[in-house]
Amino acid sequence: QVQLVESGGGSVQSGGSLRLSCEAYGNTYSSYCMGWFRQAPGKEREGLATIDSDGSTNYADSVKGRFTISQDKDKNTMYLQMNSLKPEDTGMYYCAAEYLSYCMSIVQNLGAADFGYWGQGTQVTVSS
Repeated sequence: QVQLVESGGGSVQSGGSLRLSCEAYGNTYSSYCMGWFRQAPGKEREGLATIDSDGSTNYADSVKGRFTISQDKDKNTMYLQMNSLKPEDTGMYYCAAEYLSYCMSIVQNLGAADFGYWGQGTQVTVSS
């Protein structure tokens, strides 16, 4: 069993920055896909960025150039550096993981349905 724990959310003004962390606990594997998703009230969960164990990444157009996904394998932790935040970035941010030997299609899809493990979420609020 795998547990994902997010941290780093908070309130920030427009143009500010935050860094989210997602630490994985339990029976993790060396080959994986991980991602960050956002859900605003009344909206579907949106894929923001994905990364696999080889370091391949993908970003949604809405965050490309502003957000950076990264990982520290020694710490079993994934990060999302968020810069130039906008009010429309407000929402609950979730990290997700799936353990597969080949993740390229999952990384490209940015689809929530591809992931089986989810964190509890951390709230990000951006004020104008």
